[in-house]
Amino acid sequence: MKKNTSDKMSKLVSLCKRRGYVFQSSEIYGGLNSCWDYGPLGSELKRNIKDFWWKSMVYERDDIEGIDSSILMHPRIWEASGHVEHFTDPLVDCKKCKMRFRADEVNSEKCPSCGGEFTRPRSFNLMFKTFMGPVEDSANVIYMRPETAQGIYVNFLNVLNSSRKKIPFGIAQIGKAFRNEITPGNFIFRTREFEQMEMQYFVEPGGSMQIMEQWKEIRYQWYVRLGIKPEKLRFHEHDEKELAHYAKKAFDIQYEFPFGWSELEGIHHRADYDLKRHTEFSGKDLTYYDDEKKIRYTPNIIETSAGCDRTLLTCLIDAFHEEEERIVLKLSPRIAPIKAAILPLVNRDGMDEFAGKIYDRLKSRFKVFYDDGGSIGRRYRRMDEAGTPFCFTVDSQTLKDNTVTLRERDSMQQTRIPESDIEVELRKRIENI
Repeated sequence: MKKNTSDKMSKLVSLCKRRGYVFQSSEIYGGLNSCWDYGPLGSELKRNIKDFWWKSMVYERDDIEGIDSSILMHPRIWEASGHVEHFTDPLVDCKKCKMRFRADEVNSEKCPSCGGEFTRPRSFNLMFKTFMGPVEDSANVIYMRPETAQGIYVNFLNVLNSSRKKIPFGIAQIGKAFRNEITPGNFIFRTREFEQMEMQYFVEPGGSMQIMEQWKEIRYQWYVRLGIKPEKLRFHEHDEKELAHYAKKAFDIQYEFPFGWSELEGIHHRADYDLKRHTEFSGKDLTYYDDEKKIRYTPNIIETSAGCDRTLLTCLIDAFHEEEERIVLKLSPRIAPIKAAILPLVNRDGMDEFAGKIYDRLKSRFKVFYDDGGSIGRRYRRMDEAGTPFCFTVDSQTLKDNTVTLRERDSMQQTRIPESDIEVELRKRIENI
């Protein structure tokens, strides 16, 4: 089982480098542990995932607004949030080989690498520290944010007043976060620099559990719409030992990765912890007055917290297929980096000029790719590995009746359509899924 898991992940990592999805960061200098760069296709896929999340959260709903808060924030925010006190992992060192591990992830009293003894566990804070200004002393310590949620909480009143929203309403944000993980790994699953897609939904205390159940279903269906196989998804409820200090109730949407079931997105009932803590530490009143009910209260918060990098990895794993004659990424057309390839069968008789005109017409509307190098079969295989859902081929028949061959990636079926219908057909197949 371990060998199959390792094989699939190593093949995926190899494909990601070969096709320009993900590269090791600082590779020419030997790389930097747990840091990754997104190549041409990877950055496009990541943007498509973020756009789909933003559209689902902000554009398709009337009760959610978006913001983009600063990465560097007042250090008191992290005291109020509990990160200074609670955002720690238990750390142990091997006395022999000096390797470090999370104590709660080691299953024996001996080092798994060399069999040496461990030091006693000690707490290790996961926040990255830096300094604001030219003087590096304790008065100028500031943190790289470990999550985007706090930027939403401290802007609660700003968004409430400027958007004229009424509770229930939400605030959405996509942004970078940083965690000095002790044991990052599994490719881009757990990294020290990552991008979050978070939404905080502010609700009246009564009925908040029902709203949490609604968001569980909404977020589960989002992954299905993204093209993830439903049988690979499940909910996991946190028990008392797993609950974070702020959580009243918490669920994970888990995916069955090659290395086992693990968290894809967290859905948390944070109660009134966050706004009360920021009221206490800032001195600002973050309560809400309901004009209709004539009551004032501190809103409860239902949080949906997803990682863009982890979602991208899930999409790649779920789409990766090894077939008898090809490797193919069966990505949903809505997020595929390249929507279609334009291919002249051969570079003569005017086929390349005809294909070039189609490409020029489409490229301002879709991410398309022109390829005239090698045999048509080899070009199809390249597009299959890249996850391109459709190929339009210009051949000798095209020159006679202005039709082209439309090849579908997953089924490899080919049909002929009028050249003038390409844009309409492509848009329909991308959007009507």
